[in-house]
Amino acid sequence: MHRFFSKPETLLRLRRGPLGDYLDRYADWLSEQGFCRVHARLQLVQIADFSLWLDKRGLTLIDVQPAAIDSFIEDRRRRVKPRAERSTLQRFLKLVRPEACTEVSPPLTASQVLLQDFRRHFLEERGAAQVSYLAFQPILLQFLSDCFPDGAIDCARLTAKDVIRFVRRHAYRHSPGRAKLLITALRVFLRYLRLRGNITSDLAASVPRVAMWPGSTIPKFLSPDQVRQVLAQCDPNSAIGGRNYAILLLLCRLGFRADEVVRLTLDNIDWENGRLSFRGKGGYWAQMPLPADVGEAIVRYLQCGRPHSPCRRLFLRHTAPKTGFANSGAISTLVRRTIIRAGINSQRKGSHLFRHSLATRMINEGSSFPEIAELLRHQSIETTNLYAKVDLQALRSIALPWLGGAQ
Repeated sequence: MHRFFSKPETLLRLRRGPLGDYLDRYADWLSEQGFCRVHARLQLVQIADFSLWLDKRGLTLIDVQPAAIDSFIEDRRRRVKPRAERSTLQRFLKLVRPEACTEVSPPLTASQVLLQDFRRHFLEERGAAQVSYLAFQPILLQFLSDCFPDGAIDCARLTAKDVIRFVRRHAYRHSPGRAKLLITALRVFLRYLRLRGNITSDLAASVPRVAMWPGSTIPKFLSPDQVRQVLAQCDPNSAIGGRNYAILLLLCRLGFRADEVVRLTLDNIDWENGRLSFRGKGGYWAQMPLPADVGEAIVRYLQCGRPHSPCRRLFLRHTAPKTGFANSGAISTLVRRTIIRAGINSQRKGSHLFRHSLATRMINEGSSFPEIAELLRHQSIETTNLYAKVDLQALRSIALPWLGGAQ
């Protein structure tokens, strides 16, 4: 508290009420998370006001529930301009009494109960990633809703006709990739139902295929000059620019996926041996050499740009709270904005664009497909074969002459 307020009378006033004894702890957390002095003082004053409001009503910290926060904010709205008080109070209560922030959840529906058990099976027994379950969840909720509109789930009543009808009704509305995800979600879920004994027949075998010809698309990529143009948009000597530059180097030099960048920690870097060890797609551990330029960019960021924080994530937010990125969407947004700022008119602007660009450059420089598969950490060489369509030199050698002569 003393780092934000110096006058004894101010400190005494702020500590009144049932929450006063916890303000020092929250002030330490604000300082640790890198909140600026102005915002930290504002939050502490808001908590002190809430403490006095509780005291006037004879309430203590034990009595605080979400409804009390709602009443306080509504009461304040009549007298002062509302500010971001709800998030401040929720952060405070989460720190000093986490259970006070827990809303009373409505009873789960039968579909939600079933999917909860499927989630546990999918993540714990099959070792799948949370992001995969989140992609499956809306599809499976829709499937159960279509098959059991009254909400009474009885999987024993499911038939192949139900499965085929659902696919025919929904698959055509989506892109080929999204339709393939729908098919995969249904098959995984139906195999789970059979494993648990909810159904006795192999309904997964009845899920129809969706027409999606292998290799029907050409990977979108940036040229080496365009990649350099994107990198030039970052100022390596500024805090945020240095962070973004290091992130982009990981994407374009090592082919990192966005979620792999998000999950990188300080412990993943072996400085002595010059390599990175991290958990990649599918939960598999991967080891990669750390190129000199990538290592230098990371060192510059760690020494001059990375905020002070107890968080072990390598890349942090530069606004409080200074923790790691919430998800891969932050990396995709960073990439998209940088590409737009570079003035590059690309149909795709996601982080995966750099993986395609790296593979394309390696092919045109003479690298073999097994070498590319190893760098991109493909589990199947079939995935890497997609890049055969951007091997211009090889395509020229097999192209047939134009029957009408030179054009």
